[in-house]
Amino acid sequence: QVQLVESGGGLVQPGGSLRLSCAASGSIVSINDMGWYRQAPGKQRELVAQLTRRELTYYTDAVKGRFTISRDNAKNTVALQMNSLKPEDTAVYYCNANLMPVGRDIYLDYWGQGTQVTVSS
Repeated sequence: QVQLVESGGGLVQPGGSLRLSCAASGSIVSINDMGWYRQAPGKQRELVAQLTRRELTYYTDAVKGRFTISRDNAKNTVALQMNSLKPEDTAVYYCNANLMPVGRDIYLDYWGQGTQVTVSS
């Protein structure tokens, strides 16, 4: 059984920093893309940053230059370093992994449980 477990998040003042981490565990054959989504109250879930297995990155415009995504393929982990945080970054952040579990021959999307990030003075 595959699980994505997130850590980090919390309350931070505007201009501050936070680091989110996510570890994929269980019976995994291979992981393709890993990334972070967020969902603010009353809004749709949006892709924040994504990193492919070949180290290609994507950032939504709102976070470019402030957030950095990284991953450790050997440990099946992905992290999101968030700097210069703004109140509009407040949301629940979800880890996502597109992976092939043992016993299947296709890639499937798995999600973490979500972690709250609140940026407020």
